[in-house]
Amino acid sequence: MAQVTAISSVTVEATPEVVLGALGDYTTVRPRILTEHYSDYRVVEGGIGDGTVVGWKLQATKSRSRDFLVSVTQSGSELVERDANSTMVTVWNVAPAGSGSTVSVTTTWKGAGGIGGFFERTFAPAGLRKIQDEVLANLARELQHR
Repeated sequence: MAQVTAISSVTVEATPEVVLGALGDYTTVRPRILTEHYSDYRVVEGGIGDGTVVGWKLQATKSRSRDFLVSVTQSGSELVERDANSTMVTVWNVAPAGSGSTVSVTTTWKGAGGIGGFFERTFAPAGLRKIQDEVLANLARELQHR
């Protein structure tokens, strides 16, 4: 099993504190910035930052969907989401960039072995990056109104 990674980033016109606050708001902001790939979104515990537990279904392709139950830890400029149902970990990092911030999202998981793993390592990162890019664009639009 090889590690599979998808990375995306965007620069937004908001301070790191504002961006982290928005990313860590799983009650109101997060549902607004998710794409049509997400369904059955729910806050299980908490709702703001560290200690939050959220669930959703991700429809990555027409034939590939997965249920997530994610625990959130927040430390400094980083928000980490660990899925209880898989090896998937998503790390959101926010850094100052001029008068705004750069937001990076890195998702990693242990991919399948064999020929299926080859196709997963080849195609899954690009598909997930597309979804991440859409979420980041929605975040940037959300932050324009603040």
